[in-house]
Amino acid sequence: MSLLLAGDIGGTKTLLSLWRPGGERPELVLEERFVSADWPDLAPMVRHFLAAAGPVAGGVPAAACFAVAGPVEGGQARLTNLPWVLDTEGLARGCGLPLVELVNDFAVLIYGLPHLDADQTAPVREGQRDPQAPLLVLGAGTGLGVAMGLPTAGGLRALPSEAAHGEFAPRTAAEWELKQWLRADLALERISIERVVSGTGLGHVARWLLERRHPGGDHPLSGPARLWCEAGDGPDRADLPAAVALAAAAGDPLAAEALALWLGAYGSVCGDLALACLSRGGLWLAGGTAAKLLASLRSEAFLDPFLNKGRLRSTLEPMPITAVVDPGVGTFSAACRARMLLG
Repeated sequence: MSLLLAGDIGGTKTLLSLWRPGGERPELVLEERFVSADWPDLAPMVRHFLAAAGPVAGGVPAAACFAVAGPVEGGQARLTNLPWVLDTEGLARGCGLPLVELVNDFAVLIYGLPHLDADQTAPVREGQRDPQAPLLVLGAGTGLGVAMGLPTAGGLRALPSEAAHGEFAPRTAAEWELKQWLRADLALERISIERVVSGTGLGHVARWLLERRHPGGDHPLSGPARLWCEAGDGPDRADLPAAVALAAAAGDPLAAEALALWLGAYGSVCGDLALACLSRGGLWLAGGTAAKLLASLRSEAFLDPFLNKGRLRSTLEPMPITAVVDPGVGTFSAACRARMLLG
């Protein structure tokens, strides 16, 4: 039986895997993790992986899909944190693959959503999904990913989006003050949605409150916040957003306030984007925060701002919201897309 090759290509790590097409969903055969910077390009990594797979591979995979951290245009992608320029034709020639596709690493999730098992997802808000309508997937992790799925006769079509880089629109006095503080603190002319609505954004919200309430640095989160800033975007950066979430769960008032403000902004943005594409097919929340903050996403702090759209509240009320809690959903979704390429 033909095998599929799937890859999740990131600046730090790359996951390559082989899958059987299966019935309702692809079946994992083999997966290996690589340190991306150890390789000059993707093609030699893929050749090494397939050679090491040996008898398991049983020949050349029938189709391959690689999810890449960055935009894909005309079959080409330039990775943000790696000196790699990938293109489908070059990968096909260099790896001896008959069918290759590059897809943005967030948009690729669209192809996996219809095939997820119950243990890969968790309900956030019940509703009635229209299978003929567009769906929306958002993911707050280091950044904020946004993609839409459009039903077609051949299955879902992924529509990548840069909506996360639209202007952050404050709804409250606190959000307005936060935005002005971020502009000054980060020396930016404008504040995008992603600056607030992301895991990184939760760290910024906490820093703002710490500066306002504890300028002397006497709060338990003051030290982690300082170290988080000093580390910049380096690989050894401490996880301040996770520390804030843990502190909020333990009852710390400042952390709880930071989390509530962040959840409100996230919920409001989800409602705005759901209206923008009329995602009656459902809203899916992915990214690193989906599983970690599941209980918070089910709370009024998130859901009330999602629905609070005036006359359009009735448009959002039937819309179900589902969290994607499987950390391996990226390669699974790439395998689903590879199977679609076979026709």
